Amino acid sequence: MKALSPLIVFLVLYLVTSIIAQDFYKVPIAVAFLVSSVYALLTVKGTMSERISIFAKGTGNSTMVLMLAIFILAGAFAASAKTMGAVDATVNFALRYLPEQAILPGIFLASCFISLSIGTSCGTIAALTPLAVGIAQQSGISVPLMVGLVVGGTYFGDNLSFISDTTIVATQTQGCSMRDKFRVNIRIVAPVAVLMLIIYFFLGQQVSTPAEVGEINFWLVLPYIVVVILAICGTNVLLTLGIGILLTGIIGTAMGTYDVFGWFAAMNEGMMGMSELIIVTILAGGMLEIIRHNGGINLIIKALTRHVDSTRGGEMSIALLTCLVNICTANNTVAILTTGPIAKDIAKRFKIDPRKSASILDTASCFTQGLLPYGAQVLIAAGLSTVNPIAIIPYLYYPMLIGVALFLAILFRYPRKYSFFS
Repeated sequence: MKALSPLIVFLVLYLVTSIIAQDFYKVPIAVAFLVSSVYALLTVKGTMSERISIFAKGTGNSTMVLMLAIFILAGAFAASAKTMGAVDATVNFALRYLPEQAILPGIFLASCFISLSIGTSCGTIAALTPLAVGIAQQSGISVPLMVGLVVGGTYFGDNLSFISDTTIVATQTQGCSMRDKFRVNIRIVAPVAVLMLIIYFFLGQQVSTPAEVGEINFWLVLPYIVVVILAICGTNVLLTLGIGILLTGIIGTAMGTYDVFGWFAAMNEGMMGMSELIIVTILAGGMLEIIRHNGGINLIIKALTRHVDSTRGGEMSIALLTCLVNICTANNTVAILTTGPIAKDIAKRFKIDPRKSASILDTASCFTQGLLPYGAQVLIAAGLSTVNPIAIIPYLYYPMLIGVALFLAILFRYPRKYSFFS
């Protein structure tokens, strides 16, 4: 239990204290991670230099650096685009040409499609969140609802895309092809996506757009169009955001919205606006690395697999393992990497189809990651929308429902073609 105590300290300090105070702004999440990170350092044996080295290992891995780079570029792009008027112009475009009832399902479908094309949720969130917030503010829709709609939709692609990290890791650790894993996965989550489109259509009946819609300037909308097209074409998310930032500078200065120095100031404002997210990410990465070093994750794994004795139990243990490790790491790819080899052993022991175990790994990780207030996706969306991460969680319907769908698929051995019976 000592190995997991830093996570317990964080949960008590942030979640429990905030619930007692009935205000999630009372304890800043960065402070909660700072305290729990300092405590985590005290749980490691060795000199202070050795302890810091372990902590730094978690803050400096390639996944973490990529995440931080996305934070920085996403902030710069969002702020420079907003300053030159791109958000308002794009919102006006959507309000003028999209039927009122189709706004919610339209944004959800766009989020699903883009994330499926580029294989990453973070890039999709960076591109769509500013637009979603602008539409929400002008049409009277709840901002947390609209942000939750975007974030939820990104997990459709994160879960199913052939170029998603989670898909690649899940299939490689289980020894099956991505195409076969897709066939299993789509049968489990496609009904949920269709259900969400129907729900959002009916929720959209209550949406009212402004009687007068502002002027539409195509050039101001162009950066978003280019970013979306590049994303669909599978361009690297960092390159996509970099091109978007360059376009905002060219168009903004050409139209006189700002000069070069104003563009620089806008980018700086956007990057500084992501500073809290960067701090949280660094502290969380270091703290979770110490938990791994102390054997916390292995402790969880051994406890969950101790009493497994059936195919259904094996499938459920894979899902639970993935969820718990994901909670500890706040990274669905890392969670699959950690549990993948053990999941493969469980699958062999209880005759679970590798395609089913790969699907369980990926879906369970997306379900958990989608509901973590300190996960990268929710934090990016929160930073871009200036909404508290906790306020977004109740509106993440799609991640919630794919968790339910996965549970039912395990319980009823669905799809039958890929399920073995004991």
